[in-house]
Amino acid sequence: MGTKAAEALELSYEELPTYLHTYHSVYMEVEGSTYYLTDVNDRYWRVQDTTKFNEKGHYVDCSELVPTISEFLELPFKDGKAIKDLFEEATFYASEKPEA
Repeated sequence: MGTKAAEALELSYEELPTYLHTYHSVYMEVEGSTYYLTDVNDRYWRVQDTTKFNEKGHYVDCSELVPTISEFLELPFKDGKAIKDLFEEATFYASEKPEA
């Protein structure tokens, strides 16, 4: 889990799958909430709620796990809406990883 970058990304919907495949995660702000879109060991994809944490201090999942980015983008997670439905009104931010 990285930290949300200060500057917004300029991404089209068509560029989002390539971005996720390359960087493995991104923050999405939409309708007053922030979500972390991320993979699980490069095998499954999920949306996480950045306001809720588990016992390890990690964000809590708010979507099912799905194996492909295409399924992930169409997976309803917020009031029956998927990333593809929310994309136009969302702002995306890079997930910055701390340097080792």
